[in-house]
Amino acid sequence: MDKEQLLKMDSFMLLSIINMKLRDEFDSLNSLCEDYEISSLELENKLSAIGYKYNKNANQFKLMN
Repeated sequence: MDKEQLLKMDSFMLLSIINMKLRDEFDSLNSLCEDYEISSLELENKLSAIGYKYNKNANQFKLMN
């Protein structure tokens, strides 16, 4: 998958894929974003639009309170 595919994807599908990759392949959001050459801000903005925020301690996007 490339940057364009990721950012055009349905937000809930993107959430699932990103959290899976964070769990299985990457130790931080920054390393995932570097590998896929995407802006963490773009990704965080897309997922915050559906109520999710990156939790650094859990290394996952979680529902905002």
